[in-house]
Amino acid sequence: MREVLQALVADIPAGKSAAYCQLIDTRGSTPQKAGATMLVYPSGQQVGTLGGGCVEAEVKRRAIELLEAGQGTVVEFVLDHDYGWDDGLICGGRMEVIIEPLTPHNKVDFFQSILEAITSNLGGTLAIAADPREHSLRNFGMVLLSPTGAIIASQGDASHCRQVKGIAAQSLRPLTGRPLFYREQGIAFVPILPRCELVIVGGGHVGQAVAKLAHWVDFDVTVIDDRPDVISAERFPTAMRRVPGKFQEVLPKLPLRDGAYGLVVTRGHNHDEIGLYHLLKRPLAYLGMIGSKRKIRLIYEDLLEKGITQEQLDQVHAPVGLDIASRTVEEIAISIVAQLVSYRNRPAS
Repeated sequence: MREVLQALVADIPAGKSAAYCQLIDTRGSTPQKAGATMLVYPSGQQVGTLGGGCVEAEVKRRAIELLEAGQGTVVEFVLDHDYGWDDGLICGGRMEVIIEPLTPHNKVDFFQSILEAITSNLGGTLAIAADPREHSLRNFGMVLLSPTGAIIASQGDASHCRQVKGIAAQSLRPLTGRPLFYREQGIAFVPILPRCELVIVGGGHVGQAVAKLAHWVDFDVTVIDDRPDVISAERFPTAMRRVPGKFQEVLPKLPLRDGAYGLVVTRGHNHDEIGLYHLLKRPLAYLGMIGSKRKIRLIYEDLLEKGITQEQLDQVHAPVGLDIASRTVEEIAISIVAQLVSYRNRPAS
């Protein structure tokens, strides 16, 4: 969504036209889930994706038609044999897509507000109401809500926006639970979730590979090492923070966001133990450590003698990562980041 909104708020005021497309509901098997966005230009060029294939091509065709007509609506697509038989893309589901034509005459304040919710990392929720499916031309209204439920901005049909405002106060789910798309009383709610912070203790090969992959899947990475050259901008170009210093000095006072994740992947047993000891004293949502079962057992024995409880150790993911029989650095990083994503996307029951 960030890339789409960045293009929108730059191109529309600059004199270009484009259609904003957002997937607001899915049923059954679909190539993308609710919340996916795409910007379509009159030439057919696009930013973002709704999943590719012939369904996306049909969305683009309709978007260009509506852009020429200057009329926005909600369009439903049924993904059966009519879509994708030749391409092998038979999903068997339904998709509802908002298509909002935008020209240089349109203000982009609403979309700028969504972009600010993303870039500030505060997050929010996009709540959308639309006409019933039997309407040939379906009006809609979109309201951006703050994490506390305050109205930030609105766009579209005024009556639908009022409907959203009346229902949102009772139906809004807190972002702390990292909710996925949901519907309440006919309103579609698309959470804009803040990015999680991942603190990587150790800037070696595994830490470097994890940082790269974690950035791609929307973690803000902080990397710490006592060797400044190891955590240089060249080795960690996407890191939010690169903090040099001794682990026992940096970790106790390192500012952390609520719900931060921690990962210990240093170059040796002693450094791992120091890193784990200090991260166990911080209120993390997730903590993992790399290592063999024997190394982990020895570290745990030492930490128990230093006052760390067994209950604390039971919360550590060690050996860290999903079991994919990984051997190379890159495979180890994939297994670790896959576990991070799985943990983030599956709130505790």
